[in-house]
Amino acid sequence: MKFKNTEYLKSAMLGLIVADALGVPYEFRECDTFKVTGMTGYGTHNQPAGTWSDDSSMVLATLDSMLETKKLDCDDVMERFVHWFDEGEYTPYGECFDIGHTTLTAVGKYKNGYSATRCGGRGFSDNGNGSLMRILPIAFVEHTVDDILDLSSLTHAHEISLMSCRLYVQITENLMSGMSKEEAITNLRCCVDECEKIPQMKDYPREKIRSSGYVIDSFEAAVWSFVNSESYSECVIKAVELGGDTDTVAAIAGGLAGIYYGIGGENGIPEEWIDTLARKDWIIEMLDKAICN
Repeated sequence: MKFKNTEYLKSAMLGLIVADALGVPYEFRECDTFKVTGMTGYGTHNQPAGTWSDDSSMVLATLDSMLETKKLDCDDVMERFVHWFDEGEYTPYGECFDIGHTTLTAVGKYKNGYSATRCGGRGFSDNGNGSLMRILPIAFVEHTVDDILDLSSLTHAHEISLMSCRLYVQITENLMSGMSKEEAITNLRCCVDECEKIPQMKDYPREKIRSSGYVIDSFEAAVWSFVNSESYSECVIKAVELGGDTDTVAAIAGGLAGIYYGIGGENGIPEEWIDTLARKDWIIEMLDKAICN
């Protein structure tokens, strides 16, 4: 398996991971009760600055699986999720400190013998953001729609989660093809009513944006932050300051902003934020390996 769009791969993944770490200290806090000025630590999870969460752990596990198996191997991805949760692999400090209920249930099912793509929750109540937050790596390999759905179904298999993942990948591909932000979100093929507002996010007032762990809320909040900002830092700070599921909303937005703005310069991912990341050298090494693969 060859990685594609490699000129965007590093900025996309770092965009997600940096934004995740930016949001970790503020998770579950209410909108407009705090201000974000840069990378900080402690707060909700009492972790040092630069600490990323389950969002990035699962992204890195997926990317590493693709690197090692040279294909999308859902069983191998799930094995790595098990090692992440049980043994602290793909974590900043050797311990999983955050995991969603639906993801935890899916990992438990896999350990009890379920096939990988039958582990994800299929009820409406299973539509957390736990697959949307980790779907980004598939945009950098050749894939089918079924591949996107299978990767989501490892943890989240309801049609709303599946379509959210499919649309997010479409947006990333639109951006990498050279579309503007507005074009990227309006040129979508959507067949689930719950996602119908995504192309309209540019015009939504902030007070109508919710940033809960429900996948549609997270998706809308991330896209709203992206299309209503002019730089990477403005985008992810807006996402975090919405409150609620701050790390995941920021991570989803950060992946898009990383693709669009790149690294460094006036509008790109601040290099001092990248330097703060836990296990930065290991992350960069994995990304460089994917680019050179």
